[in-house]
Amino acid sequence: MKKLIVLLFMILPLSIWAQDLKIAHVNIQDIFMAMPEMATIEKKIADLNEEYSKELKQMEDEYTKKYSDFAAQQDSLTENIKLRRMQEIEDMRTRMENFVPIAREDMQKKQQELYQPVQDKIRNAIKAVGDEKGYTYVVSMEPSLFLYTGNNAIDATPFVKTKLGLQ
Repeated sequence: MKKLIVLLFMILPLSIWAQDLKIAHVNIQDIFMAMPEMATIEKKIADLNEEYSKELKQMEDEYTKKYSDFAAQQDSLTENIKLRRMQEIEDMRTRMENFVPIAREDMQKKQQELYQPVQDKIRNAIKAVGDEKGYTYVVSMEPSLFLYTGNNAIDATPFVKTKLGLQ
């Protein structure tokens, strides 16, 4: 009985590898950059980034002006007004410091929102190509994931591009 179990464990891996495994790889970055939607997405992201930059610049200019005015007038101001203006300047500085991480977070959310439909479209095309060509696995061809790709490896990138109507 023990020999039979050992024999089954030895034969089982051979039967798994005996199946017709078809593995393909795709260069998702190449497909992603070829998508026509990318120009529009990049334009929207650049516009939003410019909008946030303008807002931050405006806040910095306002802060600099208030600080300069305060520094020039502080000797002639009463203690109560001086404290109030110092508090205003401090509040403005705090708002500017808080603005940067909030703007960065908003940019990341907007990027995710804009890229998600393209990612879904690519994922669906990869699945469709995998089903049509009978691939068991379709893996991403990221440089950090693969140390070697043999000559017999199937590059499904052109098939996915064709499925998406890309060159």
